Amino acid sequence: MPSSATIIYTVTDEAPQLASASLLPIVRRFAAGAGIDVVERDISLAGRILATFPESLTDAQKQSDDLAWLGELVTTAEANVIKLPNISASVPQLVAAVAELQASGYAVPSYPENPQTDEEKSIRARFDAIKGSAVNPVLREGNSDRRAPAAVKAYAQSNPHSMGAWSADSKTRVSTMSGGDFFSNEKSITLDAAADLTIVHKTADGETVLKGGLNLPEGTIVDATYMSRTALMDFLLGAIDTTAADGTLFSLHMKATMMKVSDPIIFGHAVRAYLKPVFDKYGEVLAAAGANPNGGLGSMLAVIDGMPNGAEIRADIDAVLGERPPLYMVNSDKGITNLHVPSDVIIDASMPAVLRAGGKGWGPDGAEGDTNCVIPDSSYAGVYDESVKFFKANGALDPVTAGTVQNIGLMAKKAEEYGSHPTTFEIAANGTVEVRSGDTVLISHDVETGDIWRMATTRRAAVVNWVELALSRQALTGYKTVFWLDANRGHDAELLKMITPQIEAAGASDKVSVMAPRAATKDAFETIFAGKNTIAVTGNVLRDYLTDLYPILEVGTSAKMLSVVKLMNGGGMFETGAGGSAPKHVQQLVEQNHLRWDSLGEFCALAESLRFAGESNDSLTLKVLGDTADTAITKLLGEGKSPGRKVGQDDNRDSHFHFALYWAEALVAQTDVPELSAAYADLATELSAKADVIRAELKQGRGEAVDLGGYFRTDTDKVAAIMRPSPTLNGLIDG
Repeated sequence: MPSSATIIYTVTDEAPQLASASLLPIVRRFAAGAGIDVVERDISLAGRILATFPESLTDAQKQSDDLAWLGELVTTAEANVIKLPNISASVPQLVAAVAELQASGYAVPSYPENPQTDEEKSIRARFDAIKGSAVNPVLREGNSDRRAPAAVKAYAQSNPHSMGAWSADSKTRVSTMSGGDFFSNEKSITLDAAADLTIVHKTADGETVLKGGLNLPEGTIVDATYMSRTALMDFLLGAIDTTAADGTLFSLHMKATMMKVSDPIIFGHAVRAYLKPVFDKYGEVLAAAGANPNGGLGSMLAVIDGMPNGAEIRADIDAVLGERPPLYMVNSDKGITNLHVPSDVIIDASMPAVLRAGGKGWGPDGAEGDTNCVIPDSSYAGVYDESVKFFKANGALDPVTAGTVQNIGLMAKKAEEYGSHPTTFEIAANGTVEVRSGDTVLISHDVETGDIWRMATTRRAAVVNWVELALSRQALTGYKTVFWLDANRGHDAELLKMITPQIEAAGASDKVSVMAPRAATKDAFETIFAGKNTIAVTGNVLRDYLTDLYPILEVGTSAKMLSVVKLMNGGGMFETGAGGSAPKHVQQLVEQNHLRWDSLGEFCALAESLRFAGESNDSLTLKVLGDTADTAITKLLGEGKSPGRKVGQDDNRDSHFHFALYWAEALVAQTDVPELSAAYADLATELSAKADVIRAELKQGRGEAVDLGGYFRTDTDKVAAIMRPSPTLNGLIDG
């Protein structure tokens, strides 16, 4: 394991990975002057695939299991990790990554979508450990403290982003299930002693162990629930009819990446419902051909085009699409609908985008329109429904005057990790699913074929740490602090039993309050509309949703959030924001040699990481290095040196240069550690003197197509040439 004077910088995917090729040499140059090593660890999708199948590779191709290594590191006090956004792979993304690796000479096995043999089932199980949100549950050995950095918030207030206008008569609505869903079927208990749990499916033909060996400590909250396939299909068909009656767009909002088992199945049912006449007519033929709606309409159409009667089926699909209400579009110009790819529309990004746009989405005709936002499970749909109602009544949020919503999120020890672990199942036959401790049945559900059953756990130690973090943040800021918990929901009721005595013992009962998510949503909007600040203390899924929702409305993006994970054993992990738009950024770079990815999240995480290293090593030098990075961030924003969206404007590489220039200047200007001023004086002088030359070199080749040598696993040399095009800057940084 590394020393506390080592920062681990993760290699991930897409735009963040490309940006790292430009930024990391700069980070290493500044860190080295303070005795800090910066070490890379690969947690990209391609890297994880290669680490999972070493027996298929040559010695030169083999890759260490960096995710497992990091999983051990984050349980230590020495951990100091900067974690960039990574792909939470849907099946289509996983299949595409495998195909690219195979084409590049890596003999990894293909993903078995319908495994038959024991070998195929084994390969599938190994792949299933990679897909979805496989990284975050391993690394998040602490709870989350997320907020907009002061410099980012101040900049947004002085330079407000665009907001769509809301009208009281907007037809946009949120549709969700009223029964038969995960929320309504949830049962929760708290273990009064350590237990070894087993999940069993009982049918008329006997019992099947779905999962065993679940060793859980005393005080663990165990939740289990299911979604009825029948209720889901009835709801989806009803939502389609409602959309048609309203004359709006139909939009499905889910998270088929993180919820890697449940949500792709639900997504597939939405495709089936929308194209019901087609499935009624061709269902068996489509299944036999491998056209799986769980992978989205796009993958189905690719299979259909190769079928003997493909033209006939395509014509029927076009006819049904013409009869149905128009679909919300991911890309109207390219005909990519909301139902094409499960990973294209992720609820925590897609719903804030609708809200920011005044309730509008893009239709097939390329025009904006009101939309029916379909969120099948009702667990947190009320948050978005209340948001829509609030904006209809009050108009759009004004970024200039808005306060801020910070978040303290419960996520340590895989808390509330529905869907990101192997305790979610599509039920094979009518029967009963039981959670047992020995011969004792703790939780039981009667289920039917096709229902989706799932279980999650939340450990007491994680909850205690979460409350401590919330109370600490409240004491530091004095902000209104609200626990978003519904006393009428099983899981939340168990949490309240656990946290209420802790809050009372801390003498903080008058400093915090508890509200159900819908009421808390309205309260948070009322607070920030009044220019005041609040702290939302939430569980894991709401943490994910809210730390996109409020930043996108407040500062225009969630990629600029400061995300600190205070690891429970004393280390620190510093996350750099959301990566949901990263694929579009890569596409633009390839086509136009312009990377609009904003590394502000990386800058903020770096500053926090350096300060944390300063605290861990009792080093004023490292603290000053972090503080001056913050000074550079403030100047970068004030000077308008963040990436623009269009070719001809500054892009990611230009912002990195200016960050380096301003950081060097800030180090020279500070007086707390004189030797730092001397150490960076020449660099600051040279960067300033050669700024015009560097800017010109950085802009060479803009507007021209570039070749990355791959998408999921790019060519290192090609990327370096593209992302570091200035010989002058490279000489100053590398020298």
